[in-house]
Order: sequence, then C-alpha cells, then structure tokens
Amino acid sequence: MYPLHREREQPIFSARAHVFQIDPTTKRNWIPASKHSVTVSFFYDATRNVYRIISVGGTKAIINSTITPNMTFTKTSQKFGQWADSRANTVYGLGFSSEQQLQQFSERFKEVKEAARLAREKSQDKPELSNPALSIAAPQDMMEDLQSPPVLCINGPGEEKLYRSQSADIELSSEKERIKKMLSEGSICELSWEAELFTLQDSNSKLVAALHEANANVEQWKKQLSAYQEETERLREQVAELEAQGARHAACDIGKDELNQSLEELEAVLKAKDEEIHHLQSKKCDYNEVEQEREEAVQRLQEVESRNAELERRVHALEQTLSNSLDERSRAENEVQRIIDILDVKIFDLTDLRQSLATLVHK
Repeated sequence: MYPLHREREQPIFSARAHVFQIDPTTKRNWIPASKHSVTVSFFYDATRNVYRIISVGGTKAIINSTITPNMTFTKTSQKFGQWADSRANTVYGLGFSSEQQLQQFSERFKEVKEAARLAREKSQDKPELSNPALSIAAPQDMMEDLQSPPVLCINGPGEEKLYRSQSADIELSSEKERIKKMLSEGSICELSWEAELFTLQDSNSKLVAALHEANANVEQWKKQLSAYQEETERLREQVAELEAQGARHAACDIGKDELNQSLEELEAVLKAKDEEIHHLQSKKCDYNEVEQEREEAVQRLQEVESRNAELERRVHALEQTLSNSLDERSRAENEVQRIIDILDVKIFDLTDLRQSLATLVHK
C-alpha cells in the first residue's frame, strides 16, 4: 500500500538537476518537466527488493522510474544524460550544473543497476509464491470489485432476466473515484515531504560541519586574541619604561629623538594590533550568524517532521475509513444475497401455489 512506502523505502543518493522528457509525438525534442532544478533521488524498497529513481516538483511526481538490469544511462554531453523507461513508455533526461555531478550520477546509476540485476537473480531462485510483487495486485483487485455492481437474477422456466441497480452503480463509482484520489494525494504528498526532509537533513549536516569548523576557528581566534592582548600589555609596559627613561634623560637631545622614534614605532604596532583585534571581533559576529542559521534549520526540520507525522495520521485515518467502507459493503452484499435467497423461495412457493390453483380451476 502507498502509505507504507516511507517505512520500507530509504534514499541512498540525491542530486540536483533539471528534468526533461522526450516529446511523445516527435520522439526527438525534449520537453521540460520542471521549471527549476529539482532533487532527483535513488530509493531502495527493502520489502519488494527494487530500486527506483524519484523526483517531485511541487505536489507532482515528475519521475517515478523503476530501475531494471536492461536500462542504460547515456551521457550525451558534458552536463546532460538520459535513460529510457519502457514501463513508463518515455525517455528521461537530466541536465546537471557540472560535469562532476553528471559523473557521480552515472556511476551511482551503474551501481544501482548492478544491484537490481543481483536482486532479480536472487528473486528468480525463490518460489513464485514468495515474490513480493504479488502484494501489489491487492489494490487493483479491490478496485475491480468496486466496479462490479450487485446483479439480481430471477430464474423462470426457460428464461433469465438481469436487473442492475443504477443507484448502486453511481454510488460505487463515486466511492471508487474518491478512494483513487485519496491514494494518489497521499502518495504524492508523502513523496514531496520525504524529498524535502532528505534535503533538509543534507543541509543540516552541512550546517553542523560548518558550525564545527567555525567553533574551531573561534577557539583559534580566541588564542590569537589572548596572545595579542599579552603582547599589547608588554608593549605598553615598554612604553612606560621608555617614558620613565625619557624623563630621566631629558637633557640628552639625541636620546630624546631616539625615544620619540621608538614611541612612534610602538604606537604604530599598537594600532596594527588594535585593528587585528577588531577584525577578530567581526569574525566572532559571523560565527553568531552561522549559529542562528543552524538553529533556524533545526526548527524547520522539526516543523517538517511534525507535519509529516500529521500526514501519516491522516493517511492512517483514511485507511481505517476505507476498511470500514469495505466491511459495510461486504455486509450489504451478504444481506442482498440473503434477500435474494428468500425471494427465490417465495417465488418457488408462489409458482407451486399457482400451479395448484390452475389444477383446481381445470378440474
């Protein structure tokens, strides 16, 4: 079932790219499937043992391709690659911002394709009944059951008449459309939240790495600042000593000139150290901004997780409603069948009574 795919599928690789699809009419031109670059991810379904490429644009899944061993990812230029999906009857194209990203995606495609081949060989060695693909047919069978309205049969001597309830047809058709809409909306929304959650987790890991680096730089800046402050104190002490010496040797003009020159040099050094201290303090402000950005990213991640949990609760409620509807429909069918059996008995009794009355009339 779609609501369970998040528990059994895990993203193994993601990249940003512009998505295209081949024109179904000409089979030559490319049609953009997204206005901007989107996240394209490889997913592994542990329950079905299959690999898929999924990309979501807004609330719409623009790529949902199951990887098979016979697929091939072809690099047609330095930043563009494509592959054909026979199940979706289309060809997907991806445009990357750099040649390195294209190379990484191509290598990961080869690895996943080899893993899909090994998974298929392994699944072929198992009995047919253990194939996890058999569980996919359940929703389709349920829909086929909803498409078959109840049929009333009245058997007479030599003829059959079938009556179909139009109101039951309309009700079952609307219920089927409602269920399909709920399933499709739940699947697309969960794919969108899953892709956004994976992107936020990636951004959070980058922010954490940047924060650790900033912490290390701050410690280094603190050490430098302490060293500069000690050196400043030492220079100030030297200035005080020189001033004291100048007071003692005021009569010596040559010594006074040298003292003034030394004082100017020391003041220039002090000015340079003060500028370095201001520079280190500005870097400390940058570290505070990085810390604030990290806190905002963590808060956004928590909000996404809470919304995702709310969506899972809604999907669970919809599944419960669907199960209740199916139970009610089953009880209604049993009741209709019981009424048909009663009607058959009554009709048989009436036919027997009619034949008895006709026999009495003829006599």
